[in-house]
Amino acid sequence: MDKLLNEQTPDFCRVMTEILRHRLGNLYQLRILRLGVPHITFFLFTILILHMLIFNIAKAGNLSLLVNGKALHINPPSGIKYNEENWGAGVQYDFKSYGDKWIPFLSASGFMDSFENASYYTGGGLVRRFHFSQSKDSKHFDAGIIGFFMTRQDYRGGDPFFGMLPALSFGNRRFAVNMTYIPKVEPKMVALWFFQLKISTADF
Repeated sequence: MDKLLNEQTPDFCRVMTEILRHRLGNLYQLRILRLGVPHITFFLFTILILHMLIFNIAKAGNLSLLVNGKALHINPPSGIKYNEENWGAGVQYDFKSYGDKWIPFLSASGFMDSFENASYYTGGGLVRRFHFSQSKDSKHFDAGIIGFFMTRQDYRGGDPFFGMLPALSFGNRRFAVNMTYIPKVEPKMVALWFFQLKISTADF
């Protein structure tokens, strides 16, 4: 059985990639027309998701679903109300850890930002995992960094730009809460904490 899976996996991945690219391409073209976001955003977003799906089939890693999200703006100016219900979804692929400590990952996600505009990012990073016990389902805390390309509908005409942020996470093997701190940057000069729920697909 293992030999059969190893022989068939590349062909299966190629077929699934073509099917998903066609289906997602049609879906995103409609979304692009409605939102007016450049094609490059959805191209990068789609390609990274496809790669993570293939990695999860062929490699020893873990694919998780991301549910966005909650934002907590720090000392916002009076008279301005920011959207703090940043709903959206995405995926995260955690590669096999090195020495059970260092975990590289890829991530792609979309959400409604502080101005209720669609935002998307794709990127990857590296975190150091700290275990609270030795059991399989023990709680852990991850700390590291993520680099990403992002588009905001109201920033730089929707063109992708590069950023780097701290990557923090607390949870267990099945569920975790991802967190990051975003300093005062354009287009809004208000710092904030951003949260998303991470749900592993390993037990599905």
